[in-house]
Amino acid sequence: MELKSTRFLVVGAGFFGSVIAERIANDLKEHVVVIDKRNHIGGNCYAEIHPETGIIYHKYGTHIFHTPSKIIWDYINRFAGFNGYRHQVLNTYKEKVYQMPINLETINAFYNINLKPFEVDAFLSKEIQKENITHPANFEEKAISLIGRPLYEAFIKGYTKKQWQKDPKELPVSILSRLPFRKNYDESYYFSRWQGIPINDYTEVFKKMLDHPKIEVHLNTDFFEIRDRIGKDTLIIYSGPIDQFFDYKFGKLEWRTLDFLEKIIPVEDYQGTSVMNYGEESVPYTRIHEPRHLHPEKDYPKDKTLIIEEYPRPDDGTNPFYPVNDAKNQSLILKYREEVNRMDNVMISGRLGNYKYYDMTDTIDIALKTYDTIKTRYHA
Repeated sequence: MELKSTRFLVVGAGFFGSVIAERIANDLKEHVVVIDKRNHIGGNCYAEIHPETGIIYHKYGTHIFHTPSKIIWDYINRFAGFNGYRHQVLNTYKEKVYQMPINLETINAFYNINLKPFEVDAFLSKEIQKENITHPANFEEKAISLIGRPLYEAFIKGYTKKQWQKDPKELPVSILSRLPFRKNYDESYYFSRWQGIPINDYTEVFKKMLDHPKIEVHLNTDFFEIRDRIGKDTLIIYSGPIDQFFDYKFGKLEWRTLDFLEKIIPVEDYQGTSVMNYGEESVPYTRIHEPRHLHPEKDYPKDKTLIIEEYPRPDDGTNPFYPVNDAKNQSLILKYREEVNRMDNVMISGRLGNYKYYDMTDTIDIALKTYDTIKTRYHA
């Protein structure tokens, strides 16, 4: 791999890096080198066929493509056809299954009542008023101020404590912004107009993105091991952890990661849905994935199925998933961003680079905007 004369070096072969590499090759007609320390392209969206069941599964947890943007939908469809999958999540609490996110069916089943949509506000208002929280200062107070304590403690509190291994009182309000809530019977998890799973799944999407004679991909390649070989005029587009790029000079940012335990069950359908949440603290995992449900168009085995239990834990530096956006970490990220602003020929972004949790549509949007900057600033 020749790096001294390389004009563009992309670090990371997930959506952020792959979109930028694809644009540099196809739009700028320039050569670009893409490296990734893993042994595969696709980042956390990587998918493969399970060898024993033949079921396509997402190695790092279920990924549903959804976007409100026709521009992004049209862009991603250059590389994939999508099925008609619409995501639904259920929650098992005290051996009973409820709809998640919380909707009218959840409320009626939990309280054993029969509210109409126009009655929800008045009913929940009575629950909320019991706590008298007028200025919520943390995750727990914000959740209770929206749905009352009983629903919060049944469906939110335990799951949150397992996910973050922190008391919800210690978490910022912002984490709650990702949680939808409905007063009707809408069971869809996402509001986005365009949704689905790539028919041949995400790995094929990345293969098509990176299949260009001007794109050179090197896997099992750690940026920090080849850093001293990079030419001074090379533009580095880095999507790894921002604190690692700067040798943790201000301290380490805190991340959460996930472990996955695969199991083969000798039935055709184990749980009836692709994702089942488990909010009770007594259950050690947060979710069970059953990936066969992501592809109803596929002819999968009828005598066995694949399930994957998901276990959150603190990241040890090997596979960061979720940023812990508390005050301490927000202070650190500002210091690192200031360092980036002082640098020439380095662009740091993406989920790990920006220390933000991004959906795939967010990542593609940021990548396309970053590419526009590259095209303006660095291409004569």
